[in-house]
Amino acid sequence: MHSGDEKKVVAILAVPRLYALDVSIPAYVFGRHPGYRVLVCGDSSDESSQVVAADIRPTYSLSDMEGADIVVIPGYENPDEPIPASYVDALRDAVERGARIVAVCTGVFALAASGTLDGRTATTHWQFTELLRKMHPGVDVVENQLFIEDGAILTSAGASAGMDVCLHVVRTDFGIAAADGMAKEVVSSPVRGANEPQYVDALTPARADLRATREWVISNLGSPITVQRMADHSLLSRRTFIRRFARETGMPPMHWVASQRIIGARRLLEDSDWSVERIAGATGFGTASNFRNLFRREVGVTPSAYRTSYRSDRRPSVGAGARGAVQPGDGPFRAGGEPAQ
Repeated sequence: MHSGDEKKVVAILAVPRLYALDVSIPAYVFGRHPGYRVLVCGDSSDESSQVVAADIRPTYSLSDMEGADIVVIPGYENPDEPIPASYVDALRDAVERGARIVAVCTGVFALAASGTLDGRTATTHWQFTELLRKMHPGVDVVENQLFIEDGAILTSAGASAGMDVCLHVVRTDFGIAAADGMAKEVVSSPVRGANEPQYVDALTPARADLRATREWVISNLGSPITVQRMADHSLLSRRTFIRRFARETGMPPMHWVASQRIIGARRLLEDSDWSVERIAGATGFGTASNFRNLFRREVGVTPSAYRTSYRSDRRPSVGAGARGAVQPGDGPFRAGGEPAQ
C-alpha cells in the first residue's frame, strides 16, 4: 500500500529510550528519496514517548502505521526492559499484514517481544546477541553479521549497519543506481553486503587490507578473475589471501566476485542502452546465454525484465526536491549514545 501520491510509506517507530541516530539515519535515507514518505509514529497516550531522544518526538500516532509499507524499529537503551504493549501490538499487526520490517540494532528486541521472530533468523549489535538469545530462545540468532534478511523482516547491527540495511531497501525498491546515489550523498560505501562481519577479532597491519585488490577486481570485471590472480595482486600467498579475504568480506573470494558481477550488470541494465551481449562481456559472464541464466538465478528475473522495472529514466531521482518528505518532528536530529558499529 502507498500514500495517495504513490510513494511508499515508511513509518519509523519512536519507541521509548531510542537511540536518536537510529531515527535520523533511516529518516534521512528514505526521506531524501522522492519515492518514499516518512512518518515518525508513537503512542500519544504514553507521556514518556512525547520526547523520546534529542528533541525527536512522534508526529504521527501508532494507528498511522496501519498504512505503512515499511516499518523501521530503531535501537533503544536497556533492551531487557519491556516497551509499552501498544508498540508490541502495532508491530505484530504490521508483520501479519505483510509490511516490510527493518529492525536496527536493539530494535530487534521489540520485534522479538511480539513473537513474530520465533523460528526466524535475526541479528543485532554484537554486544546484545547473547542477551537476545537468552531472552528469546525461539529466535535463530546470527552473530557478527551486518544484517539478516528473512522474508520481509530485516534485522541489523548498530548505526552504520543501519545505513547498510536502509540502502539495501532502496536498492531493492528502486535499483542499484538509486542506492549508489544515496550512498554517495551520505559518503557511505555502496558495496557492503549482508554477510560482511560487524567486527574483526584481531587487528591486522595496513598491508593486510585488501581494499585495493577489491577495487582492482571491480575495475576489471570483464577480465578472467581467479583466486590466484587476486592473491598475486595483493602480494599474498593463496592460502593467506583466502583467509584474510573471507575475514574482511564475510565470503569466499569467488563468491564475492560473482556478487560484484551481478551488481555491475544491474548498474548497466539500469543506466545504459547496452545490449545483453555487451553487458555479459563487460561484466565477465561470457555469453549472453550464460549471463541470462545466472542473472535470473541470482536476481529472480531476466535481465530484460529487470531493465524494464529499474530503468533509470523511469525512476524518481534523488535530490533536493525530496527534502520535504521527511517529517521527523519539531527539533533537529542529533546523535544519540548508541554503541559504535
